[in-house]
Amino acid sequence: MENTKTLQFEKPSFIRRLQGMLGVDFYRLFHTPLFYIFIVIAALIPALVSMGAMGDGETAGMFSNAWQIIAADSPLYIVHDMGEYANMNMVFIFGGIMVSIFIGHDYRSGYVKQLFTTHAKKEDYMISKTIVSAFSMVCMCFTYLIGGMIAGAATGLPFAINAGSLLCAILGKVIMSLGWASLYTFINIIFRRKFGISIALCFVLGTGIPVIGAAALIGNTTALNIFLYGSSVYACLSANFASVLVCLACSVVWAIVYNVLGSVILYRRDVY
Repeated sequence: MENTKTLQFEKPSFIRRLQGMLGVDFYRLFHTPLFYIFIVIAALIPALVSMGAMGDGETAGMFSNAWQIIAADSPLYIVHDMGEYANMNMVFIFGGIMVSIFIGHDYRSGYVKQLFTTHAKKEDYMISKTIVSAFSMVCMCFTYLIGGMIAGAATGLPFAINAGSLLCAILGKVIMSLGWASLYTFINIIFRRKFGISIALCFVLGTGIPVIGAAALIGNTTALNIFLYGSSVYACLSANFASVLVCLACSVVWAIVYNVLGSVILYRRDVY
């Protein structure tokens, strides 16, 4: 008897599905002018902040060290002076706005409807959007860093700093991009039909207003920072390797939790 072969169509593996989704999302990202606009904005923010301080004649009062444009001196819960928040944290504000516009376009253009007709795995969409959004914020962090160094040199402020703490501060903020991207993606899945609400909510969370308000009411606690702000405040100029590990752990936990919750919502509710 001759052996007969039956054709079987294997379902693509998770890795192959995610690679395909990421390929499309990165292609769309690199062909979106908004991505490059926000990268330029991130580079210009330090210059605008330092120019504002110089215009008031209070540069020394706002910043005593050039690296304070990058991060606060110590873990910060309650902002006593706007200069304390005028650092790389502002990248997360614009990052949230960009995520809202990027995902909002998916729904307005009908891309999501076409996607889920042929690609049923909702978790793939969540993971891909989180990774692409995190990549965008990391790029913004690095252009902000370059702009910050140029602005620091222009103001004539000293650059003396503990190199290890500075590196830990920068790494902490870059790592937290993943956590913030997952949170913003989750918010936009909830308010996918209400673009105005999603972009406003991402902006408010990015400014740190919720955690600042909560800290003012109940005081500074580690739990408050971890659960409401993802340990972002630990990425400061007094950071150490333990601070980086805390940021990494919180960022990963945020990514897992918000991706799971977002996937559940997409499976249980009308995605269009």
